[in-house]
Amino acid sequence: MIPVNEPKLNDEGLELLKDAYLSGWISSAGRYVDEFEDAWAQYCGAEYGIAVSNGTTALQVAVEAVGVGQGDEVIMPTYTIISCALAVVRAGATPVLVDCDPLTWCMNVEHIEGLITDRTKAIMVVHIFGHPVDMDPIMALAAKYDLKVIEDAAEVHGALYKSNRGTNKEVWKKCGGIGDISTFSFFANKLITTGEGGMVVTNSVELAEKSKDLRNLCFRTDRRFLHTELGYQFRFTNVQAAIGLSQVREIEEIVERKRWIAKEYSSRLQHISQLQLPYEHDWARNVYWVYALVLGDEIPFDAKFFADKLRERGIETRPFFLGMHAQPALTDLRFFEGESYPVTDRIASRGLYLPSGLALTLDQIEDVASAVVDILTPYVSA
Repeated sequence: MIPVNEPKLNDEGLELLKDAYLSGWISSAGRYVDEFEDAWAQYCGAEYGIAVSNGTTALQVAVEAVGVGQGDEVIMPTYTIISCALAVVRAGATPVLVDCDPLTWCMNVEHIEGLITDRTKAIMVVHIFGHPVDMDPIMALAAKYDLKVIEDAAEVHGALYKSNRGTNKEVWKKCGGIGDISTFSFFANKLITTGEGGMVVTNSVELAEKSKDLRNLCFRTDRRFLHTELGYQFRFTNVQAAIGLSQVREIEEIVERKRWIAKEYSSRLQHISQLQLPYEHDWARNVYWVYALVLGDEIPFDAKFFADKLRERGIETRPFFLGMHAQPALTDLRFFEGESYPVTDRIASRGLYLPSGLALTLDQIEDVASAVVDILTPYVSA
């Protein structure tokens, strides 16, 4: 079976892991935590990094750090993982949904302004599958309406966004370094992995300090076990940080390998007009976290059937997300009644992603692409 993801770990990571282990600093303190936080924040163009236990807890910390609370609204994409909505709901706020763009599958920024009310506290941006959201319009709306921007960059390690397009101030910015506060996941399938783990990134000293407090049970500096606020135990370990630090040093090589994988897939599949392949705007550097496909409407089966056929050929895949409006755990709470998000519904039914891990070989890419072509050929015209 060709796995949907297999990480590629380096020798330096093993050496740093051994060093962390032998130092005795195996919990949430130690030099590698500080070095990893600083290195990743600096890479993203930000001042502060606060490592946490995973990407989901990073979202919870970010949402609460910007002050989202009971009765507030947060505008966010419906097409995303449930962690995003969970963080909003856990804070006592209401997620307000936006359908996705049919090309990039990121949130459709043209739909945002019409959803802003006097209860709106923040816009949660989620970069999808390696492609950036168009950030300039969102940052302009945030400034206009005095909103915070929470940037979920879990799937875009190293992705670039061209800001101020068409002016003499054009600049390429790293995703995760644009919003007021950003979050990352370092799960095993991400470009940078620590097995489990995540990080909050920000340029605000106030948001950084709040995030540190929330991560660590809101211990007070004057009296440790006196609590005037409620926090979480979302700490990150020194041994995880040692693994991650070695990969930060290779991030550009990692990004180039991801882009190479995408190029090799596309060269073998682009002749199938009934397949939608990953897109890249000229204002973006897509890091192709996963190589995703959407079946054209002409193909007489859905993604689940397609995945079953690929599995028969020894190829593991993953389905697309379901929209938040289609999640019983949320609709049972009476969210999203009567709402419709047709683009998300369509890609959720007809999309999947292929093996995309950093350890993927050229022979495996050829095997996967050949299987895709073989399965689809009876139903399509080249």
